[in-house]
Amino acid sequence: MPFQEKLTILRDAVPTLDTIRIYGKVVQVVGLIVESSGPSVAVGDICKVYPRNSRQPYIAEVVGFREDRVLTMPLGEMRGIAPGSDIVATGEPFNVLVSPAMLGRVLNGLGEPMDGRGAITSGERLSVYQNPPHPLHRRRITEPITTGIRAIDGLLTLGKGQRVGIFAGSGVGKSTLLGMIAQNTNADVNVISLVGERGREVRDFIEKELGEAGLRRSILVVATSDQPALVRVKAALVATTIAEYFREQG
Repeated sequence: MPFQEKLTILRDAVPTLDTIRIYGKVVQVVGLIVESSGPSVAVGDICKVYPRNSRQPYIAEVVGFREDRVLTMPLGEMRGIAPGSDIVATGEPFNVLVSPAMLGRVLNGLGEPMDGRGAITSGERLSVYQNPPHPLHRRRITEPITTGIRAIDGLLTLGKGQRVGIFAGSGVGKSTLLGMIAQNTNADVNVISLVGERGREVRDFIEKELGEAGLRRSILVVATSDQPALVRVKAALVATTIAEYFREQG
């Protein structure tokens, strides 16, 4: 690359450089809430909290304010956070990286791969807080969707865009039914969110109910019952955001 071209690239990059590190200090930790003096943030912003003797930050979300103090809730681990720990503002709400490379992958409640197959490096970052479609702009439900299950397709026909609840007690086949639909439906992409499941049930669902064929065109977002409540809430938002992304792709 010629020197002049390199110089032009560097000159264009200068206005976008962020050379100021805006941070605050943790004052106290009470339960699941981290209280800090600064930084300047708004509710919903994501911050990075640096635990004692570690350069690896924890992700936390701003949930409120008390007088001049900022209240954040970590999305996961809190061990090592202490008074005096740095808390750095990112200036962004919680978002997730979405792309067609997600197909066949298993993600955690924050949208990060957890299947040991490497990171997803390309795609588009979307906030999980999207406005719902205008009610007058929504498509009417006029076309059936095939589930591949004759009892449903023949007697309880579902439409494209329809919301359906499956309610039943433990051990009567809800996960089996979801796996059958994921394997046999004529949908191009399945986005499946497993929130509050026991850890052993996740692998059972993937290997037994979903199977290799179903996984190839599915994306799983998993937040088991041992995860913090905020992560389980985020899992539902992450799955919805991924589904909305593929919806917009047509």
